[in-house]
Amino acid sequence: MKVRVLGAGVAGLVAATELARHGADVELVDRAPALGVEACAWCAGGMLAPWCEGESAEAFVVENGQKALAWWREHSSSFVQNGTLVLASRRDQGELTRFARMSENHEPCEASALVGLEPDLGERFERALFFAGEAHVDPRLALQHLADALVAEGASLRFGEAMTPQEAEKNVDLVIDCRGFAARDQVSGLRGVRGEMMIVRCPGFALARSVRLLHPRWPLYVVPRADHVFMLGATMIESEHHGPVTLRSAGELIEAAQALHPAFNEAEILELRADVRPAFADNLPRVERRGKTISINGLYRHGFLLSPWCADEAVRLAGLSPQAFGAPAGELVA
Repeated sequence: MKVRVLGAGVAGLVAATELARHGADVELVDRAPALGVEACAWCAGGMLAPWCEGESAEAFVVENGQKALAWWREHSSSFVQNGTLVLASRRDQGELTRFARMSENHEPCEASALVGLEPDLGERFERALFFAGEAHVDPRLALQHLADALVAEGASLRFGEAMTPQEAEKNVDLVIDCRGFAARDQVSGLRGVRGEMMIVRCPGFALARSVRLLHPRWPLYVVPRADHVFMLGATMIESEHHGPVTLRSAGELIEAAQALHPAFNEAEILELRADVRPAFADNLPRVERRGKTISINGLYRHGFLLSPWCADEAVRLAGLSPQAFGAPAGELVA
């Protein structure tokens, strides 16, 4: 089966990887001039935190997100499974209690245990929730690794070419449309959710795992990368605007980082970036087939967490696998 995948973001690369694994001849096409230039996954935190997501997401996200842990362990050299810490200041302990009630698979962590997990945070927080089974990847390294592996296996990657699904159907058996928000003219009900992030270098601070700081006004997540580099994010704005990060959002990220640890006062800002996540009204993805085209879209903020489920559904709808690890056939195209 010859398959053309549109979009080299996390959904497209994961789908291409699974289709190739099931024997398809894969060609991946992206309108951007190079990997990551337009992919909203380039702005992602890369957190694989299914149980934390249960605080606000559907049970479907929690269940199928857990299966993504094994997928990324196999497919990314940047996979780190040290768990997630969820923290709150003394005045916001009610937020921590609420988060514990709304989520699963965590254990309470008092100050003495917190020092052992994260020495730089242990003296600043009295309580935390520890989600030991969770993990994270460096999104940019993960996407590059998938692209390199596809090329090594004989797949074709073409950048700088914009195609509609109708144009892409020529001379192939199947098209996988993973264009995200760029497909809004052909995917009904798709909306944009803007996310803004900051990448900093903070030599005086270290983390071994992702951390979430709960706060009524500016919640924050911090994901460690190599060489004391950290990704800071949290914003979810109902907007389709692709413009630069606003001063307000940058200020909130900085203020939240300072509340986590004063070492961030001396952090160097390496990058500020914003992008628009594709989402449907229920914030769940949809994998649907219409003729020769399978559409994967609406991953919202769960791109790395749910792209393996979406890819598996695409493989099933392509007729290359009798079953998917998600819902049974005919069920939950969202």
